Amino acid sequence: GINAEYGKQWYQRRVRGGVVGLHGTELRYGFELEGVPHICPCGKTNSMEHSLSCAKGGFVYMRHNQLRDLTANLCHEAGCKDVTVEPRLLPLTGETLKLKSANTANDARLDVSARGVWSPGDKTFLDFRVFNSLAPTNASLPLERALLKHEDEKKRVYNERVLEVEKSTFSPVVCSTLGAFGEEAIKFYRQIAVLLANKTGQTYQTTI
Repeated sequence: GINAEYGKQWYQRRVRGGVVGLHGTELRYGFELEGVPHICPCGKTNSMEHSLSCAKGGFVYMRHNQLRDLTANLCHEAGCKDVTVEPRLLPLTGETLKLKSANTANDARLDVSARGVWSPGDKTFLDFRVFNSLAPTNASLPLERALLKHEDEKKRVYNERVLEVEKSTFSPVVCSTLGAFGEEAIKFYRQIAVLLANKTGQTYQTTI
């Protein structure tokens, strides 16, 4: 697993510094990325914006999966129990969800689940999104509003089902490719830092 020190450094240097697996400096200042092919595997000319959005040759899945796996390992390190990557949700057995946007599929999965994040024994489900800050639909919004929009989208799809069927809590972990985190993600990682500090005997300030 990834130890707490590595997790702290990765969070500070890679996630907060820029998109997972890419160079945060280049993204922040609009420099051309080094080591990226000029032609994307999808056949289109590559660019910074394209590499952040293309599902075939870009970094969409890589940045998502690295953040997911790191967070699962941090949950392990913090002492959480029953940490699972891509947990399957319980199927609906007659429950009616109020929101039309709610995911009702029998094979629905979320990204990570763990017990003991907020209180001993209670289960928390997480779903991740690292959105492209340079995409027109996001660039036209103030950053805080864009983060909130993506958090709300996740909540409309999963929150009601997790609360009513799983009897658990749900946290959308949203961040931008430039390293900004949504409020829900900040609350979650701060809580993980508290658990890590308690487990290792370090101060919260050192751990975070």
